[in-house]
Amino acid sequence: MSSDLTISDQDNLRVSVLSEALPYIQRFAGRRIVIKYGGAAMVHAELREAVFRDLVLLASVGVQPVVIHGGGPEINQWLGRIGLEAQFRDGLRVTDPATMEVVEMVLVGRVNKQIVNGLHRLGGRAVGLSGSDGQLVLARTLGDGSHGLVGEVASVNPTVLEPLLANGYIPVISSVAPDTGGQAHNINADTVAGELAAALDAKKLILLTDTAGILRDRHDPGSLIRQLTLAEGRRLIADGVVAGGMIPKTECCIRALAQGVGAAHIIDGRVAHALLLEVFTDAGIGTMVVGSQSQLDG
Repeated sequence: MSSDLTISDQDNLRVSVLSEALPYIQRFAGRRIVIKYGGAAMVHAELREAVFRDLVLLASVGVQPVVIHGGGPEINQWLGRIGLEAQFRDGLRVTDPATMEVVEMVLVGRVNKQIVNGLHRLGGRAVGLSGSDGQLVLARTLGDGSHGLVGEVASVNPTVLEPLLANGYIPVISSVAPDTGGQAHNINADTVAGELAAALDAKKLILLTDTAGILRDRHDPGSLIRQLTLAEGRRLIADGVVAGGMIPKTECCIRALAQGVGAAHIIDGRVAHALLLEVFTDAGIGTMVVGSQSQLDG
């Protein structure tokens, strides 16, 4: 039987790529991947669209993505609109009650629903949540309270996520959670992602950042450390190689690994489709942190 149809090079390439992705799809089907979404990938329209497409594709092939998001730039914009100045100390937003109202309004009421609607537009199924929903995350005030209503994770109860994941929904979670008295706290989204990854027995924790990953020389993008163990990560912090805003991200990975997460990745969200590059290629992208050398050798 003959046909006059012509198969283009583009069609052949598309089929070839799909075929080569099969082993990765099989490896991660039914497994949970927790993704912290923030930075440039939230701000720039093309990168935002790429992340949404990646998430919908992952869910479509049986992976169970869970998204935790921040929204710092939009919070700053809204603070400016009402005449409040954004203040930071030790890399954390100082959050007085007035600022907390804006944080909660922006993250829970605005950014969260923008992400959910973006995923729906591409055919995904998503549910927007905060730490308050189903008592998903309980907060406590960070340190001595000098940062105001900045919180840390006191406990996680992921049972509310189980039926969503089992039915193919993508949970989209803002990093706002109440304390035992019901007072909302602003929690670092990396921290929430790490604790949820551990509670969900995730295969991977992926942090989207605005850097290539962990750098041996923070001024040289070419000094990217592709792989390291939990112990090496601790040593890089102690030696000052990991500094500034990369410290909480690395500590988040270390804590998640110590609680049983398979691997943690700090990847460059400025690269379109960084999520697919990490999940569906051997080389990956960014820095991978694992529990021990044997995992790297294996």
